[in-house]
Amino acid sequence: MMLVDSHCHLNYEGLVERQGDVLANARAAGVGTFLNISTRQSEWQAVVGTAERESDVYATVGIHPHEADKHADLGADVLREATKHPRVIGIGETGLDYYYDHSDRAVQRDLFRMHIGIARETGLPLVIHTRDAEADTLEILEDETGKGVFPALIHCFTASRSFGQRVLDLGLTISISGIVTFKNAREIQEFVSEIPEDRLLVETDSPFLAPVPHRGKTCEPAFVRDTASFVAQLRGVTPEKLADQTSTNFFALFKKASA
Repeated sequence: MMLVDSHCHLNYEGLVERQGDVLANARAAGVGTFLNISTRQSEWQAVVGTAERESDVYATVGIHPHEADKHADLGADVLREATKHPRVIGIGETGLDYYYDHSDRAVQRDLFRMHIGIARETGLPLVIHTRDAEADTLEILEDETGKGVFPALIHCFTASRSFGQRVLDLGLTISISGIVTFKNAREIQEFVSEIPEDRLLVETDSPFLAPVPHRGKTCEPAFVRDTASFVAQLRGVTPEKLADQTSTNFFALFKKASA
């Protein structure tokens, strides 16, 4: 059984200090591919550097909505140029976060649209973060899709079922994190069985959101195995089938990794 952790932060505190051991643990647990996600320009070099050193690690470049105010003048040319690196296979994470409001909402929306434009232009998938911003996220996605399609996924899905169905209608993929294993995640658990099998991914978002039975610990990519097994049970399939399908889906979406 070989798994993909479609969203982890290997260069974040809690993992970066022991990155070699973290990767070794995950490989021993059956994780064969990692997507190392960036959230601010200052970490792009380190995130990409890990992907350069490790043949099974890939990278993204992008600006998290929490960091939007600090990157209001980033410019599309800078992001476009960063996507040309051979180990960069996606754009993000980007999106909207109205829960914490660490950045001005208008700036978040502008940067989100800029990321979408680069995703449309390059064909690289967009990794979308959305929290307490369903209406605006959908409005932007629907408006931008009308200008031309682009590959994208909703990472760490925690939204409503209606939001999930609408983004699926737009052709997006949905990634499930360890949150699905939490006792209070009933709506997510019910929605998991409704996601088409070719539009489903699993992730850790490590070092955050460790799944049961690891809650309270620093999350590691190895724990994607626990999330995948839980999702497989919800969908009534074997862990092996779930692993195979989500791995296939990852490489179908992130075509630059396949190449």
